[in-house]
Amino acid sequence: MRKLLLAFVCFVFALQVFAKTETNFEKAQIKKLMINATLWQLNNPRHELTDWTNGAFYAGISAAYKTTHDERLKQAMLDMGEKNQWKLGPDIKFADDQAIAQTYVDLYRITKDRKMIEPFIKRLDEFKVTPYKTDLKKCITWWWCDALFMAPPAYVKLGVALNDQSYLTLTDSLFKETYDLLYSKEDHLFYRDNGYFSKKEKNNQKIFWSRGNGWVMGGLALILTELPANYKTRPFYEKLFKEMARKIADIQQTDGLWRASLLDPESYPGGEASGSGFYTYALAWGINNGLLDRKEYLPVVKKAWLGMCTLVQPDGRVGWVQQIGADPQLNFSPTVTEVYGTGAFLLAGSEVLKLKLK
Repeated sequence: MRKLLLAFVCFVFALQVFAKTETNFEKAQIKKLMINATLWQLNNPRHELTDWTNGAFYAGISAAYKTTHDERLKQAMLDMGEKNQWKLGPDIKFADDQAIAQTYVDLYRITKDRKMIEPFIKRLDEFKVTPYKTDLKKCITWWWCDALFMAPPAYVKLGVALNDQSYLTLTDSLFKETYDLLYSKEDHLFYRDNGYFSKKEKNNQKIFWSRGNGWVMGGLALILTELPANYKTRPFYEKLFKEMARKIADIQQTDGLWRASLLDPESYPGGEASGSGFYTYALAWGINNGLLDRKEYLPVVKKAWLGMCTLVQPDGRVGWVQQIGADPQLNFSPTVTEVYGTGAFLLAGSEVLKLKLK
């Protein structure tokens, strides 16, 4: 009798888990999670609105608006732009100070109001003629891998919006410098910067930071969304995207998420939201746009999205976000958040919402 009762309890529990799993893929539920996360973050602001952290957050809002069509999200972007007076961060050469321009260009495409992009155009005009001061670490303009999310999508969006290929050419040149310096062709991952070439984790593996590589994959998806199908360097970006996607899928953990240090998961227990969010977004985007095999990658994305859903707190806060840094850290927990983590979650949801699950 006890065995029958235990079997019945297990059966009921399995039904509940299955029902919850199915609910997390219902379009209404995905939209609800995205809106709640956005509203919580808007009500709990952090950092200057021109900061790179908010550049990532508003990139997520923009993607969420395109899929949910919720006017509150559009208004939030407009309010941000007006408050910023459509300006960027202060440093002409620093890619992070250009990240917020992604959203400005997205809004320009909707409104056709050129005031939204004039400061960005002016910034890039200055950028082109301002010499870059180098040292041993900062040996190229985009010397850290995060930069490949911050600036290139904004440049390409602007070039496509204005039908000006010079912005795409500039992106190609600077992106390739970063690729040549930081990409490990053996591991199909990016070092955060050249200071990590010889560093090792406790298990003697190389240090490949999850969010750092998430920045790259998220940036690649945004770039490829914009580039014309016949653009001369598109094959380079597609090849890189596919190589990284294969590696990332291979090192996904059993809970569907990725650890702060990609090759030493045992030293960094607990799924980390920002890196995992960017991977979920990129892999889902790859399926939706025909770059990744659906049969092979859909189980990876489904597992990842279910994992991401466990990180969202009841109030809408996206928890388990590693704090600002340049390498793997363990400074996160269920309630620890950051705006870029919410941005990554919104990007992920925007593509999962488009998936055909059967």
